[in-house]
Amino acid sequence: MTERLVANPFATPLAAAPPLTDPVAFHRTLPGYAATPLVEAPHAADALGAARVLVKDESSRLGLPSFKVLGASYAIHRALAERDASTLVCATEGNHGRAVAWMARRLGRRARVLVPAAMTDERRAAIAGEGAEVEVIDGTYDEAVEAAAALAGPDALVIQDTAWPGYEKIPRWVVEGYATIGAEIDAAPDVVAVQIGVGSFASAMVRHFAGARIVGVEPVPAACVLASIEAGEPVDVPGPHDSSMAGLNCGRPSPVAWPVLRRGVEAFAAISDGTAAEAVALLAADGVAAGPSGAAGLGGLLRFRDELALGGATVLVINTASI
Repeated sequence: MTERLVANPFATPLAAAPPLTDPVAFHRTLPGYAATPLVEAPHAADALGAARVLVKDESSRLGLPSFKVLGASYAIHRALAERDASTLVCATEGNHGRAVAWMARRLGRRARVLVPAAMTDERRAAIAGEGAEVEVIDGTYDEAVEAAAALAGPDALVIQDTAWPGYEKIPRWVVEGYATIGAEIDAAPDVVAVQIGVGSFASAMVRHFAGARIVGVEPVPAACVLASIEAGEPVDVPGPHDSSMAGLNCGRPSPVAWPVLRRGVEAFAAISDGTAAEAVALLAADGVAAGPSGAAGLGGLLRFRDELALGGATVLVINTASI
């Protein structure tokens, strides 16, 4: 598959979801909580031909380099209130697992984190540095998710940011946790770019910014939601999922996120590592430190700026991670 932009034939106007106050209230109780900055990005605006570009910068959230801790911490809070467990289990491409381990350590729980074989040593070390036991699965992220699901038990609670039949409640809490990002943004953008891995983060942004034009962005080798839109139903994209946008290397949409993305996203872009690198450099020019995953949303708009006709628009992108 090459870089491409696909209009969503199923897009339907969505009503804005009512604000979720519980996740915001919970996050404010966490030591070190502060709203992340909303940064003006004039270099990005010039590159896109847009009137204005705002960057919600999640490169440092509660001392971690990603927004993922918002979903993981809230889901763990809700899940442990229903059933206590000494061990928290998850699969990850990096930042979700690190966030689960971060929260587990603060609650005095054990964290067991399964990772795909392609994960870099640096990412594995970062997860282990939060006190987790890291287990490498000889396969893709999706195979690591399957292995993590099999570890559920009386004293082991699976905290996953994607869903499967019979496992939907905790992934929904993860999505709700991400709502804090939208609640901190005091702006009404015309266009919002959202990165898509399994789709949980993207679905949270679609719900919050319903009424705006929303563009979903995926890596070329792992464009599972784009492929699902073309098929008219969720489909798997086989690996290897080896993009530099490591946090987005997923081959299977979350069933919890899919209905929201199917209705609420105007178009889906699949981009290359080279395009992501261009976006990283462009954000750096505006003083924002982003990794390839964090810059992918901007990358999608940059690659397809002419087709998307961004002139005169106020654009919001989210730097989801600094690594």
